[in-house]
Formats: sequence, C-alpha cells, structure tokens
Amino acid sequence: MKILIREAKIIDPKSPFHQQIVDVKISDGIIEQIGKNIPNNSHYKEISHSNLHLSQGWMDCSVSLGEPGYEDRETIINGLLVVAKSGFTAIALQPNSFPVIDNQSQIHFVKQKAAQSATDLYPIGALTKNSEGTDLAELFDMKNAGAIAFGDYGKSLTNANLLKIGLQYVQDFDGLVLAFCQDEKIKGSGVVNEGIVSTRLGLKGIPNLAEELIIARNLFLLEYTGGKLHIPTISTAKSVELIREAKAKGLQVSCSVAVSNLVLTDEKLDGFDTRFKLSPPLRTNEDRLALLSGVTDNTIDIITSDHNPLDIEHKKMEFDGAKNGSIGLESAFGALLTVLPVETIVAKLTNAKTVFKVTHSEIAEGQPANISLFSTDGEWVFAKENILSKSKNSAFLGTKMKGKVIGIYNNKTFIES
Repeated sequence: MKILIREAKIIDPKSPFHQQIVDVKISDGIIEQIGKNIPNNSHYKEISHSNLHLSQGWMDCSVSLGEPGYEDRETIINGLLVVAKSGFTAIALQPNSFPVIDNQSQIHFVKQKAAQSATDLYPIGALTKNSEGTDLAELFDMKNAGAIAFGDYGKSLTNANLLKIGLQYVQDFDGLVLAFCQDEKIKGSGVVNEGIVSTRLGLKGIPNLAEELIIARNLFLLEYTGGKLHIPTISTAKSVELIREAKAKGLQVSCSVAVSNLVLTDEKLDGFDTRFKLSPPLRTNEDRLALLSGVTDNTIDIITSDHNPLDIEHKKMEFDGAKNGSIGLESAFGALLTVLPVETIVAKLTNAKTVFKVTHSEIAEGQPANISLFSTDGEWVFAKENILSKSKNSAFLGTKMKGKVIGIYNNKTFIES
C-alpha cells in the first residue's frame, strides 16, 4: 500500500527528523522519502490531520485476547484490529487462554492466527505448566517456536526455588522471565487497596506490602542467579524505590506500569463498580504520583494497557466475586496524555520493543515503515461508542481524554482509527 503523510511532527530521538514537521512517503512497506512539500505524482493515498504526529510503532507488552478457549471475550483477529485502531503496531500476548499457552504447539497456533494482520503478535509463553506454579513449562521449545518471554499472567510464584531455577535455565538462550509480584497469603481475601477507602467502604484490603515483599524477594533471587527479570504492572511507591535501587546495583531488571495505575486511584471505588476491580488494585494518589515520577526518571521502562477482556457474567456481580481486569487498549493514549507529555508517552509505548528484543526501525528513508500516527489536539470523554473490543468492561468509561489516535502503518497496511 502506498501512502503520503502530510505535515507530521516526527517523535523519534533516533531519527534525523526528530521534532521536525515533514511529509512522509511510504511505498510497499518502505519509507521512500521524507521532506517538505513532497509532490504526489503517483496518486498515493494522502493522510492529513491537524497537529499530526508520527512515531515508531507502539508495542503493548501485556495484552490478553481470550482465544483459544475464551473467544466470547475476544478473538485474535478482532483483538488485533482493536490493537491497530488503538495505535499499536505490536503486542506481547499473555498466555492466559484455555488451554494456557505453555507449549510450542500453542505458540504456533496464536502466531498462525495473527499471520495476516497489520499488527505483529509476539507470544509470551507460560513460565510453569498450565500456569499452576508447580513445574517449569517447555521454555526452550517455546523460545524456538517464537515466544519472546515467559511468565504466568497475574500469578505470583510462591515457590522461590522454581523462580531461581527458571532464571538460571533461561540464561542459556538469553531468555526473559516475567514475575508478577503479589504475596497471596498477605493479600488473603483482599479485593481492593488497603487504606482509607477500603475501610470506609467495608471492603477487604490488599496492603502495599503484598507486592513489595515479593518484589524484594525476586530481586534478591535475581542478584543471586543473574539473568534478566521483568516485573509487570507495579503499583506502589515502595516498589518504584526497590526497582530503582536494584537498577543502581546493575541488576538486569525492567518493569512496567498499567495506564490505570497512572491515571486512576482507589477513590473511584466509592460506587462499588466492579469495572475498577483490577490486579494490581488501584492505589492512593501518593502511589500514583510516585509511579509517574518513576516513569519520568526511567525507573519504569514500559507503560502497558494491561488489556484484559472479560465476559459480562464475571463483572456484573457482587464486588467480592467479580474477576479482576479491564480492557484498556482503546483508552490508553487518550488517558496517558492527561498526565504525561507526549514525548514521554511515546518513549514508554515503544520501549517494550527494546526490553523484549523485538526488531524495530527508526523513522528514516529506506527503513521499513512501522509507525503510529496520532494527534495531541482536543479533549473528549471516553464512552461506550469508543469501545471496539467484544468485551465492554472498561475502567475508563466516563473519563476525560486528550488527543486522538489516527492509525498505524505496518506490514504494508494502513489501518485508520
């Protein structure tokens, strides 16, 4: 497909055109020309928008899609279209399907389903068989089949020795281990952040300690074993401190934060709305500000939507019984623009490619075109008509947004939002 993008501001520090407003001509997947007032002699499709910006394609490092097994929540085909219309050219797919993605045949299946999509799908293989935390899964086989990392989505390993062995084992092929951090005994039957709000509402709380204790343990294990560890979706101020200290020691640790924890707080729980039942839970504003600081000083490497579609039967119920999770792709950019500058957002939405060692190219002539297009103009409120996913369980309904995703170009295809 041939397109000509008019007057776009390039946001790419690695590009010679960074911060410049230029035209970009793309032909059959390659950036053919970048410059001012490029003539359209070959009837290229023209794309223009007020305050148009262009960056390397964004990657979301934590997306659940349901298929196989939970197609009523989301399918891979529709899910990847939602990804594209939300501005992302790539995702890391979580293994929490049915069956769990814990072997090479499951890796092949999801990759084959995504083969013709404009969005690139990179599977995360389960770290343990069936994500049960008992035995390591077939990590090397999954790596050879295309898995980019290994982790059990939303589950913390209680067996520290198993994580130790996993960190040691994957070093033979430069693998990356993901370790969600939450002490289940300290969490107990907690459903929301432990604090003033949970006490006022009479809901059982999850103390910050539940996360911080396991992060500290896992960092000690990493220091002992070496290797690379990624800690997904941290949520507390102390967690940021612990990871900052570990990085200062030279440990190979990276981490992410969910958009919800950067924008929302546990004050949202006043209506007992299960859309706000998340894992990790929404914390206090003090924690939220510490997370934003961690993003700004690069302690936090990646921002993720932590997109997790759920069927209505698991959300429209009493708060204690509802499942944790929310969709987040469609609202990610608009929500982030209310709390962070656009350059920081782009850096944190593209850095997953570096952390997960996914190929990416700069915005330059002769390079493959893998780009996200967006505008920073306008304010609006996220509503049901903005949801493209099969599931509608969004924590951001009714939230003020800024800017707009225009679309993506990837795999020789332009997808308009």
